Amino acid sequence: MYDTLITNIGQLILPEKGPLKGEEMKILNVKENAAVALKDGKVAWIGSATERVEAKETIDANGRVVSPGLVDPHTHLIFGGSREEELALKQQGVPYLDILKQGGGILSTVRATRKATEEKLLEKGKFFLERIASYGVTTLEAKSGYGLDKETELKQLKVAKQLNEESMLDIVSTYLGPHAIPPEYKEDPESFLTQMIALLEEVQRNDLAQFTDIFCETGVFTIEQSRRFMQASQALGFQTKIHADEIDPLGGTELAVEMGSVSADHLVAASEQGIQDLASSETVAVLLPGTTFYLGKDTYAPARKMIDTGAAVALATDFNPGSCVTENLQMIMSLAALKLKMTPEEIWNAVTANASFAIGREKQAGRIEVGSAADLVLWEAPNYKYIPYHFGTNHVSTVWKRGEKIWERGDSHVFSVPQSESHS
Repeated sequence: MYDTLITNIGQLILPEKGPLKGEEMKILNVKENAAVALKDGKVAWIGSATERVEAKETIDANGRVVSPGLVDPHTHLIFGGSREEELALKQQGVPYLDILKQGGGILSTVRATRKATEEKLLEKGKFFLERIASYGVTTLEAKSGYGLDKETELKQLKVAKQLNEESMLDIVSTYLGPHAIPPEYKEDPESFLTQMIALLEEVQRNDLAQFTDIFCETGVFTIEQSRRFMQASQALGFQTKIHADEIDPLGGTELAVEMGSVSADHLVAASEQGIQDLASSETVAVLLPGTTFYLGKDTYAPARKMIDTGAAVALATDFNPGSCVTENLQMIMSLAALKLKMTPEEIWNAVTANASFAIGREKQAGRIEVGSAADLVLWEAPNYKYIPYHFGTNHVSTVWKRGEKIWERGDSHVFSVPQSESHS
């Protein structure tokens, strides 16, 4: 007997294993009038809703959609403070790099994160994770990078590790020490980078991260500096990522492919050569349309060209306190349709199979098959195309992680107000 049977599923989304590239992204496996059974935290059976199956608990999906738990492969989950005062500057058209030069932007968050205790960061992280789960995400990446010194970088990574141990969600950690150049090293960025490279050994020794990342951009780190950091990371067994070609086409996309990085992220300004290189590799382009949207820019990453050329594309929130303040991956799916011109099929593959590959979890997340972890979402939607179409809201009904129900839409009292308290 199974533990749980979800039956009468209108559409069961069954992505293939990533990375899905080019034409492969256009195909989404969908089983209609389906059922799925869970046992011991895993998917134990997939079949038709007409088949008779015994289970301790039966859930009627009422013709709605069931998908794998979503995967968010790029977040900055652990940080102190907030930066709502910068919104007015953005409205005035002040470029981000100018805000950074004035001591705002990431440097404001660095100051707040350095001051915050581990306990405070842990409490804040738990709050964000509750909200992230409510949007259907069951696996995510969390970067450091708001310390820019040994003590705070380790503090961020320790908090992420503790959250992974204490929560039901799976959190994959990335060490992003070279995220910006702190003011005290403004005139000597090489010395700062050397310190961040030296910290790699302690991160590895304490098992605090699987990936490393570096911000390769004008005014931050050059191609050669990024290559040096990535080489040092790989020599210690880390897999590498890179914030690349977000503002200027420096060649970070090409570097990611050269280094065999699992992903290159942002890529708004990726060159033609960079796109060609992606298509000939398994490096995933992790695109962050929410960041472009929030910064009020008109030029988005060339997702259409990337996919049509043959690259693998994933989507992520880039959740952070300055340039993309949202935990809502569903909103990112809508932006991918509206601004990146991605099809519904490509979008679903980008937040499941390809997103899981981009954080080394292609065997554990982003799929529904017999033997896979029972990370599932039941959606308040009649079909999979409806979710990116109806934007700016939460379509989740229920979320399961390893077969355990971790979030469910609460009861509404909108129509149960006592008569004496109702509007006249």
